[in-house]
Amino acid sequence: MSFAEPPLHPDACYLALKTRDARFDGSFFTGVTSTGIYCRPVCKVRAPRRENCRFFAHAAQAEGAGFRPCLRCRPELAPYALRWSVQDAGAVLAQQAARLLDEPDAWNGQPPSVEQLAARLGVSDRHLRRIFEAQLGVSPMQYLQTRRLLAAKQLLADTGLPITQVALASGFSSLRRFNAAFLQHYGLSPSGLRRAGVPRELGSEVRLGYRPPYDAVAMLDFFRTRAIVGMEFVEATKLGRTLALDVGGQRWQGWLVIEFDQAHSQLVLRVGESLWAALPLLIRRVRSAFDLDAEPQAINARLHGSFPLGDGLRVPGSLSGYELAVRAVLGQQITVAAGRTLAQRLVQRFGTPVETPYPQLNQLFPAPEALATAAGDALGQLGIVRQRQAAIVGIARAVAQGRVQLHAGADVQATIAALKELPGIGDWTAQYIAMRALRWPDAFPAGDVALHKAMGLRESRQPARAAEAAAQAWKPWRSYAVIRAWSSLAPRALPLEPVAGA
Repeated sequence: MSFAEPPLHPDACYLALKTRDARFDGSFFTGVTSTGIYCRPVCKVRAPRRENCRFFAHAAQAEGAGFRPCLRCRPELAPYALRWSVQDAGAVLAQQAARLLDEPDAWNGQPPSVEQLAARLGVSDRHLRRIFEAQLGVSPMQYLQTRRLLAAKQLLADTGLPITQVALASGFSSLRRFNAAFLQHYGLSPSGLRRAGVPRELGSEVRLGYRPPYDAVAMLDFFRTRAIVGMEFVEATKLGRTLALDVGGQRWQGWLVIEFDQAHSQLVLRVGESLWAALPLLIRRVRSAFDLDAEPQAINARLHGSFPLGDGLRVPGSLSGYELAVRAVLGQQITVAAGRTLAQRLVQRFGTPVETPYPQLNQLFPAPEALATAAGDALGQLGIVRQRQAAIVGIARAVAQGRVQLHAGADVQATIAALKELPGIGDWTAQYIAMRALRWPDAFPAGDVALHKAMGLRESRQPARAAEAAAQAWKPWRSYAVIRAWSSLAPRALPLEPVAGA
């Protein structure tokens, strides 16, 4: 079987491996023929000889070639390789398919099939298999199997979850299949791997890697200015919040705390017991919310000339696309402080109490069903104007009924179109939701007045059109350009929410 090449020349990969360069973490993996192990470029073991190294673009390729994951550097901690670009059509199709397989939200808690994946992408399953294997060197199901096994490996190493629960949480339909797949790929049973690792207590920390540079201060400042009392807090390098997850007819709710460990280019996640069963899904959402899989080299190559001070900035996401959409509506045409006040009132009136070990965390954001049936008078008493009342109820109903999907696995253009059909949702709000909830790297709210100010276009006769034209040079990374433009208006923290039309 042939395998797709990593994005770097093998000699460049070896140099990155020798220097343990964290900028390339997750961009390639090294299979060592003398040991049968594959590693991240940041692995701290002594660098192998060049002739013993094979380089792979994905972990699934390394496992397909017969290599086992390193127990020391742990490939499951590496950032994902997104590689958004203007590649040929086959590469784009394969990357989109891989992206959908990486998103548990895209399948509503159910295991995907090649036929379902092909239908989502509008091609035949035969064509998808051919293109996927030609581009990535493995089949779609082999790729998905590797993702599931690495997710299970992380749960086995970092938590004390029972092995049966690890199997189900990682996407395996039975313990028997999980044990067989684990033994076949890794030559070790799940219980054997857990014994081989460092013993951990149940509920201990889970570590998630990212590629530097990363401006953690700016990211936390962004969330700090929007934090809702009772639901969120930000302290120094730490963020805590409550969260409810509704997937596949099941609901989990609880708390989580996230802390940056910049010395190791990692984010440390701690989760309450009630969310343990949903850890793989939650890990994916945290990676998305904090933009841990961004590839700064590719982004900065396009944007550094326009924004030389923004190389470490990421696009803040959300742990709930539905929540983000409601908060975006509340923030239309007002400052961040005013929008936060309205969100605070909404949580106090329609939110659900929850118990946590943190006194700062005691409320959940209102469920879609609660806002879908909210009366106009009740919303009006909170200071929410009639147009935004209709938008909030419309979003809640669309999400509750499954007519709109607000997560990174959703179809971007179809979702933007569906959002703009809802009352009170215009292009600015739809693009903002696409940028933060759908994780579209090329979203661009052209009508944003703060963006016009940062681009020096406020005096233009048609600033939105001028901004759209000027931003063509930033494709396909316009979401990152927007964040950098907003940041240029404030020297340290990311700026106030832009004042824009609906």
